[in-house]
Amino acid sequence: MKATELLKDLRGKSVDELREKLVELRRQQMNLRMQLATGQLTQNDQVRNVRRDIARVKTIITQTIKQGDAA
Repeated sequence: MKATELLKDLRGKSVDELREKLVELRRQQMNLRMQLATGQLTQNDQVRNVRRDIARVKTIITQTIKQGDAA
């Protein structure tokens, strides 16, 4: 999924759904780290992509919370 599609999808979710997505991404990141450590990972760019997706989700959570405080 492209970053723009992911952002559109994430912006439509609630904070609780975003937190669930964050947990899912962190699990995926841990699995990728294990695969990288054992030499099973063939697509090294997946680690970077998941790390960036985690940052995107965290950013949207923060923005959503701040918008709620401002309203």
